[in-house]
Formats: sequence, C-alpha cells, structure tokens
Amino acid sequence: MQRFIPVVALVVALVLVLGLPFAARAQQPAPNSVPLTFGMTPDQASQSLGVPLQYVRGTPGNELLVALPNVRGSILSRRSDALYLQFGKGRLLAWKGDWGTTPP
Repeated sequence: MQRFIPVVALVVALVLVLGLPFAARAQQPAPNSVPLTFGMTPDQASQSLGVPLQYVRGTPGNELLVALPNVRGSILSRRSDALYLQFGKGRLLAWKGDWGTTPP
C-alpha cells in the first residue's frame, strides 16, 4: 500500500506536467486561416485581415479602402504599413502595401 501512493503521485504529476501544454494550446485562439483573395467583398476582406477597413476615395462599389494594423503602443510610432485595397463592383481587385516591413 505504501508503494502504491508514490506511484500514483508520480503518474498524476506526469499527467499534469505533460497535459498542461496541450491544455494551453487548446485555449489559444486560432490564427486567421483565411487568406486575402481576389473577389472578396469588403466585409470578407476586413474579416480576413482582422481589422476594419476605412474609406479613402471612390464611388460606392468602386472604392479604395485602407486597412491599418492594430499597433498598440506609442502614438509617435511610424505608420507606414497601411494596406490599400481596391474594390470594383464590390469585389476585391487589387491590394498594395506590406504589413510588417520597416522602411530603412
């Protein structure tokens, strides 16, 4: 009986140690797995990027919208990482810009 208790304690400890990383991974939100593709609507593109789109110019359905990444921190940081999206007839025709690059 006395040998049984340490073995059970060891098994419980191993389950906890090995199981915690899996539990933490299961609780993390899934990354956005929908890539930006031609033909998307503005709502689909906004959902794909995870940020709201802001109007720049154009007529309804044929407009240029901009997506700015969520950058938390100083208001003095440079914001040269906008992604411009061109829509025609309500569908994504083109985009220009690159998120995550820092100009020299």
